[in-house]
Amino acid sequence: MEQDSAFAEEVQRITAANVVGRNGRLRELFDFLAARGPGAPPASQAEIAQEVFGQMGAEGDDATARVYIHRLRKRLERFYEREPGDGARLVLPAGSYGLVLEQSDGVPAPPVQLWRKWRWALPVAAVLALALSFAAGRETSSPGTAAEGNAIWQPFLDSDRPIMVAVGDYYMFGELDPFDPERSRLIRDFAIDSPTDLARAQETDPARYEKAEDVGLTYLPFSTAYGLRSIMPVLARHPKPVRIMPASQVDSSTLRDFNVVYVGLVSGMGLLEDVNFMNSDLQVGQTYDELDDNRTGKKFNSGEALSRVSPEYYQDFAYITRFHEPGGALLAVVAGARDTGLRGIAPIAAGHELPRALRQVADGNDDFEAVFRITGQQGADLGQTLALARPREGNR
Repeated sequence: MEQDSAFAEEVQRITAANVVGRNGRLRELFDFLAARGPGAPPASQAEIAQEVFGQMGAEGDDATARVYIHRLRKRLERFYEREPGDGARLVLPAGSYGLVLEQSDGVPAPPVQLWRKWRWALPVAAVLALALSFAAGRETSSPGTAAEGNAIWQPFLDSDRPIMVAVGDYYMFGELDPFDPERSRLIRDFAIDSPTDLARAQETDPARYEKAEDVGLTYLPFSTAYGLRSIMPVLARHPKPVRIMPASQVDSSTLRDFNVVYVGLVSGMGLLEDVNFMNSDLQVGQTYDELDDNRTGKKFNSGEALSRVSPEYYQDFAYITRFHEPGGALLAVVAGARDTGLRGIAPIAAGHELPRALRQVADGNDDFEAVFRITGQQGADLGQTLALARPREGNR
């Protein structure tokens, strides 16, 4: 009984501190595990997929369940690092899908950085100029000019699995004024990434979202088109048609049925962000303009947001990786922190001649990741420097 009481008190403390949010899938996952109590056996991935995410008939290995368990584990760890307290703490042991009450030693952990904060938002006029809609499952088989023997993509072309290209999209909703249409506007709220998120927000905070309405609109950064133009001809050499879908619609079934290639900005990866970085020494920093290397302590920062409108030169960064997801899918990411990074990295990733250091780590079927520094001026990429290229040891 004492353990049950301590468990319930810690659940209440986590909830009151808004560690997992007031609504959303992460909160639903926490509530599901907490309701099982301290003595219950760990849940299975299939149970979580069915009970929390409504994915009936899910198999034993479910990527969505793994990603959200990883996300919840990290949220709990960060909370206790900031507020260790002097009693017990809730943990999700590695490899286990059940909350465990663990006695704390009372020694404060070192401080950690606050969770990333968004520092930018596109003006509505720019959003309208860049707005492109992608329907899930759209096919393309345009042959283009393929880069023969590119070490990055050969494992994709050799695989029997079809390829799904996921593009980094951003959900927008409308705030409509029926009495004064000129006051209506489109909004990008970084806490709302889908119509489902919007519906939940309207239920929990009706005063704030009473005028909000789903208008069926997502937008893509303009640089995504440049990225697709470079990479699609290479992937089109696969004997099966290449499909395109928004990254916001990627789920466990996508990873079960396809090898996946992400093209877009780091901030638009959605579920793939957690799939990628859970086994990487690189992590998104306080904002999506920063990538931190946990192995060396280096930080890769984008200066595009502060300098794009001026004639000054600036540094953006781009990220490329290929790895095997535990469920069996082969994944690749071609991403920029900002537009300059993506425009600079895409031709390199799809080129006939890869930089030697990148070719060495990409050759074969091993997992790797690399970072480039891209010199830019007013959105144009003027030069590229390979800053890091190495195997992904976390995926071995």
